[in-house]
Amino acid sequence: MKFRTRQTPHIIGFQIAPMVDILLVLMCFFIVTWNFARKEMDLEVKVPAAESGKESAAVMNQTVLNVRADGSVIWNRKTITPKELRSKLLELSELFPDYAIILRGDQQAKYEDIVAVLDICREARIWNVAFATSKNVE
Repeated sequence: MKFRTRQTPHIIGFQIAPMVDILLVLMCFFIVTWNFARKEMDLEVKVPAAESGKESAAVMNQTVLNVRADGSVIWNRKTITPKELRSKLLELSELFPDYAIILRGDQQAKYEDIVAVLDICREARIWNVAFATSKNVE
């Protein structure tokens, strides 16, 4: 009786092509999410629409402050008190005299809350303040 001999398993080794595919997919994912994370937008803040509203490019030495409808101020996705805001803006204005603030106020926010943030900016000697609006789509 003749028995078949078992073949030794053939080790394929490290496959580079699937690894490159996985890395490219991950790289695309992180590039897309990073692009959205660069913009400091609080989704709960609905800015008013304007006829001449347009998207501005992100610039160095600028910060986006979000003022929600309840009056809370959001900096870097964290709620910040007026005292903390004042101290941070004072530090920034000392380091960068022409520091810019983009103020995204909710359309339902009280004007008092927006003026309070503007007053803190003035106390911190920040004169470059812009208001964010959205494009009026009809």
